[in-house]
Amino acid sequence: MTYTQTNDPTIREHVQAFQSLGVDEQLGLFWFIYKEMGGAITPAAPGASTVSTEVADGLFNQIKEKSHEEQLQFQRDLINKVDNQYTRMYGSMSETTKLLFWYRLAQGMDNATIIPVPPSYQLPSQAQELLNKIKGLEFEQQITLFRDYVAPFGAEPKAGAEI
Repeated sequence: MTYTQTNDPTIREHVQAFQSLGVDEQLGLFWFIYKEMGGAITPAAPGASTVSTEVADGLFNQIKEKSHEEQLQFQRDLINKVDNQYTRMYGSMSETTKLLFWYRLAQGMDNATIIPVPPSYQLPSQAQELLNKIKGLEFEQQITLFRDYVAPFGAEPKAGAEI
């Protein structure tokens, strides 16, 4: 699983701030990002022409068939880099396809095919502060931030292993 992170110190600082949050806070923050900026962060993002939508949709379709509890556990497993069949499938995706996959998850949360964030959920102050900083970034910086954030998730695909 290879990925390249930007050398932009602002992006790296934001990624580290994201990663310093608890797993569920990271998921909550990503949801709020989608709700507030999802119209701009679409598959039309830079580099989307190289995205394999079939790969992202294939994994998404498998996850949406799981119970809501299993869907949530899968998302937590991605962030925690737990090694299982689904996290290896995710780990084999390109960075841009991973970003599309998370976009699909957010769309699924929006239409309740994926476990939604509880309606009363409020971001902790540290996550809200980070959301406000992210809103202030240029669009391309936002895309780079999200790509750098989701790229290391999942598990390393195993040579010769069936996924």
